[in-house]
Amino acid sequence: MTINELMLDSIKIYLNEDIDIESLSSRLVDYGYHYAKRAAEEGDFSRLGDTITVYPVTFEYPIRIELSQNKVEKIRSLDPLTYDAVEDHNACIILPIKGLIRRRISRGKARPAEDAAVNNFVDIDASDYIVHVDHGIGKYLGIEKVKIGKAYVEHLVVQYADGDKLFVPFTDIDKIQRYLGFESREPRLYKLGTKSWQKVKERVREGVGKVAIELLDLQAKRSAVRGFKFSADIEWQAQFEKEFPYKETPDQTRSTIELKKDMEQPRPMDRLLTGDVGYGKTEVALRAAFKAVMDNKQVAMLVPTTILAEQHYNTFTKRMAKYPVKIEMLSRFRSFQEQRAVVEGVANGSVDVVIGTHRLLSSDIKFKDLGLVIIDEEQRFGVRAKEHLKKLRVTVDVLTLTATPIPRTLYLALMGGRDISVINTPPSERLPVDTLVASYDDHLIREALLREKKRGGQVFFVHNRVKGIEKIAVALKALVPEVTIAVAHGQMPEKALESTMTKFIRGDVDCLVSTTIIESGIDIPNANTIIINRADAFGLSDLYQLRGRVGRFTREAYAYLLIPRKAVLTADSQRRLVAIKRFQELGSGMKLAMEDLQMRGAGNILGTEQHGYVHAVGFDMYCRLLKGAIDSYKA
Repeated sequence: MTINELMLDSIKIYLNEDIDIESLSSRLVDYGYHYAKRAAEEGDFSRLGDTITVYPVTFEYPIRIELSQNKVEKIRSLDPLTYDAVEDHNACIILPIKGLIRRRISRGKARPAEDAAVNNFVDIDASDYIVHVDHGIGKYLGIEKVKIGKAYVEHLVVQYADGDKLFVPFTDIDKIQRYLGFESREPRLYKLGTKSWQKVKERVREGVGKVAIELLDLQAKRSAVRGFKFSADIEWQAQFEKEFPYKETPDQTRSTIELKKDMEQPRPMDRLLTGDVGYGKTEVALRAAFKAVMDNKQVAMLVPTTILAEQHYNTFTKRMAKYPVKIEMLSRFRSFQEQRAVVEGVANGSVDVVIGTHRLLSSDIKFKDLGLVIIDEEQRFGVRAKEHLKKLRVTVDVLTLTATPIPRTLYLALMGGRDISVINTPPSERLPVDTLVASYDDHLIREALLREKKRGGQVFFVHNRVKGIEKIAVALKALVPEVTIAVAHGQMPEKALESTMTKFIRGDVDCLVSTTIIESGIDIPNANTIIINRADAFGLSDLYQLRGRVGRFTREAYAYLLIPRKAVLTADSQRRLVAIKRFQELGSGMKLAMEDLQMRGAGNILGTEQHGYVHAVGFDMYCRLLKGAIDSYKA
């Protein structure tokens, strides 16, 4: 279809024109547009009352069409990040999509189980770089129908050097992956019909041999170490798992089976459990802890914050209340006398499960018979803590929980250097968090706070500087006097912080103004709006973790990412905000981890030589070649 033909078959909207909003919505669907709660990407449209917002595929900005009694009152282009009005228009023309581009294409058929983690970030958008197994790096243009015999069959169109195009049938979709190079510079396109791609691929195949040997050596050392072989499940284990108060997801079941199988092996377990925030990783960890205690072993759960230690302590205590399990907490919320009693209990074996912060790694902590260490969000701990944990891994079973794996952890897991379990299935009735990037605006904040209070909910307001946080709270009290507000940050006295958090959890406080102390794992189902001030100053994984504090119940949740008015954002800040807005759907944790890796670079996780190989062929192809090398050495 030519551009002229598309223009004839387009939607033309003029100022003061009478239009039927229902008919317009229907036509947009027919034209290939996708209805979304927010028009965040090209090809989306959303509707709120008599206002319809469309993101045409040929426009730089989304267009908002405001109606009054079916008459077009305003046509405005919007900033795609903040949704502020950019320019007023007298008319707009919307072209159809079809024919243009402790669609986006997605892989339809899952690859083998060992590649399940890689399979989580294969979504490809038009203009993305891709890697074809046989032809190398090209740029994906979209989908076109190609005449095969008498029929027209859809093909993926990939552009290569010199403007050459490759038409890939959907039967060959497994030969294509999104290019991930972990560098800011763009890759070079390969030329079709030459041997250059095959030569590069062969060079990388030879180069990955060193890494393959290192990984096999690591696996051999792990297998040679003798740890404690846990017994098979007892009757209480099945009973305990049946008492889970929510509907268990298939991924929770599979992950539980995988880690219990590891525990029953003679070598120490080192398993990474990754899953989106609120997807039930804690329940899987609970089952592992229960299994360990039933075999007369002690369990230590290491968490990054005192608030999270308190929350996990309450969860573990509640779940195991019916059983003879002694659970304690070790954090600065406990007095010196209480801490001393816990340390003694850990040493003499009277404490079965201890949950705590890095205090658990202190030199005075001696376990009588430690069997399992659970680490929640390992990336939040410092270098010294990680070195201590390395030593633990040699003798005891270790389970690491994370929503967004750090680069080296993710890499080792994907390469087989560590075992990995992935929870992709969201809990039933879980809704994605509606995410809005906007300029700081008193009216917007007041509206968000009052809307949440009206439905009986609570709000997190995150301001990540202790200096000035009280002023923010005072300003919010003046702005919304109808709402009760409290402040929480890590420099507060222990009892004051504990008291504030207890009030918020109980529902006595409507809005908690806090630092990122709430970032990891805190679970308050009634808090379903989060406002993040100076969102441009946060890292991608931080934004993702913070957004995960809401939307953990069946109620619709909102995340407002606020940036200063008229702020000139850096390219990296813009890219982070676009990414967090783009990955609103449930189950985006692994995709976002890969995006973060793309933005920040892989650093020195592979070494200079291997890093060059990844850039030359893309991460997925590098993984395939490395796996092939490992398999050949095993044979």
